[in-house]
Amino acid sequence: MPFQDRKIKFAVVGLGHIGKRHAEMILRNVECELVALIDIRPKEELQLNDALWGIPFFSSLEDFLEAKIDCDVVNIATPNGFHAAQAMQCLEARKHIVVEKPMALTRKDAEQVIFKALHMHKQVFAVMQNRYSPPSIWVKDLIEQGVLGKIFMVQLNCYWNRDDRYYKKGGWHGTKDLDGGTLFTQFSHFLDIMYWLFGDIENIQAKFKDFNHQSLTDFEDSGFVSFDFVNGGMGCLNYSTAVWNQNLESSMTIVAENGSVIIGGQYMDKVEYCHVKNYSMPELNPTNMCNDYGAYKGSAQNHHYVIENVVDTLKGRNTVATNALEGLKVVEIIEGIYALRPKPY
Repeated sequence: MPFQDRKIKFAVVGLGHIGKRHAEMILRNVECELVALIDIRPKEELQLNDALWGIPFFSSLEDFLEAKIDCDVVNIATPNGFHAAQAMQCLEARKHIVVEKPMALTRKDAEQVIFKALHMHKQVFAVMQNRYSPPSIWVKDLIEQGVLGKIFMVQLNCYWNRDDRYYKKGGWHGTKDLDGGTLFTQFSHFLDIMYWLFGDIENIQAKFKDFNHQSLTDFEDSGFVSFDFVNGGMGCLNYSTAVWNQNLESSMTIVAENGSVIIGGQYMDKVEYCHVKNYSMPELNPTNMCNDYGAYKGSAQNHHYVIENVVDTLKGRNTVATNALEGLKVVEIIEGIYALRPKPY
């Protein structure tokens, strides 16, 4: 039966905070049906709400695929290091996939996922939820309409708190093989926004430091990165998870031919400055609340837009908001930056 005539059936693998968020957004969408939940931990440990408790549960992706449950899309929200391999498994089983950021930890793995998807004629949706925030959409329109003129300089600042409340002993966060690094887990969606707005980068230079995470992670907690945009102009990324106690900011400053713009706030959710020639800024829609993990905070809660885009794409009403090639480019950019890290990172 064509997608237009029925609900789209989803499964979610990985039931941490974000995986449960995927599941809840699927349940809330009247054009979706949640047919399976998958996690290696016992169901009783997952703190599922009542609506999720009755969904068929599997303790491994292999068990789920072997059960041959009628399912169209698998949402992958497991640790980063599993994304590519599990994407390949799902594509081999002829499922469309939604992959949480990052799509993979290497360009090579991301390319294999794309090749497999093309071979199987399946869609890959890369989750980059910041593209749905009103300030991001507004800046994208400014650039595409040529309002800003030539881009001169872009500064991306990401200063977050991630301490022992986040990097807990025995967990996957902070490990080299499953986490991959601060840019992969914490800030890849901000690099995605930068790539979405300004394109690819080259001539990368970088410095890295591990200020207070030596006993918490296998990699740096802070970095300064500078580069040129292939399309013109230059940029820098300054990032840290060593901020004390709570997130400080995520911001983007754009200096261009016809004016300057700053998007700021903790989660790049506010337009803090707009001074552009012959332009009056419109009133934007409010930004959604941030993801609240208790002791620490994340980006805006935009996952319902991701699910809507999957439904609209499969039903032929829209196109993929973040396609697999864009997901690959973000991985490639991070890999290019991390190639400059000193050993042992």
